[in-house]
Amino acid sequence: MNIYEKYEKLKDIIKSYDHLAVAFSGGVDSTFLLKVAHDILGDKTVAATARLRFFPERELAEAIKFCQKEKIRHIICDVDELNIDGVAKNPPDRCYLCKNEIMKKIKQAAGLYDIKYIADGTNFDDDENDRPGFKAVKEHGIKSPLKEAELSKTEIRELSKNLGLDTWDKPAFACLASRFVYGEEITEKKLGMVEKAEQLLFGLGFSQFRVRIHEKIARIEINPGEFAKITEPEISRKICDGLKQYGFAYITLDLNGYKMGSMNATLNK
Repeated sequence: MNIYEKYEKLKDIIKSYDHLAVAFSGGVDSTFLLKVAHDILGDKTVAATARLRFFPERELAEAIKFCQKEKIRHIICDVDELNIDGVAKNPPDRCYLCKNEIMKKIKQAAGLYDIKYIADGTNFDDDENDRPGFKAVKEHGIKSPLKEAELSKTEIRELSKNLGLDTWDKPAFACLASRFVYGEEITEKKLGMVEKAEQLLFGLGFSQFRVRIHEKIARIEINPGEFAKITEPEISRKICDGLKQYGFAYITLDLNGYKMGSMNATLNK
């Protein structure tokens, strides 16, 4: 199938739902899914967003702004991840433990509106073997229409651009807990350090990055094409001064560059 045949398949899948709650993070995939669902189902579509410690406030603010602009009903579910049994210890199945609780809350919220179907933004490129959270999605019967329609990330970005969505070129984002090496305790203080560090890089104009935390060490991952920029004296000084102010003792640049899921390299070693 070509991209437009897949798009038509997606619309047919969504039309089969009488009502739909979209697990909406504000990212590329869930924004596209929510837009298409709302265009088709109208007021029978609801956005459900989890308010999380593991996601920056700017992500929640963007999700709220989008729903207001598109006039989509928006449910915000409060989830305290650090109080979920085992999550703060950051085990390899942390993502499953957290996603399981999130989906419970979203299902409860959807039930208040008598909504039977819940969908998430999993796409055809997502590898279930590398993401324990997919197990929770399946256990709760969550639909993944983008994956079912075989739409890839690149295709979703292209279709998003055609629909005039600002998120079409939004950098990939993962929860702040993914910045921690497995086994290192996740605390509210450390989450704040990471969030402020990444907000600083965002404000300096870096496009795709992660600030990985190893106790008091910040390991910065950026695209290799931006190495020259981060080593400019004024930029590096602002980063070092800022991150030390946030609580980091050492600031390092990972010469491998940005890599999604790089913390998984510590598993099975």
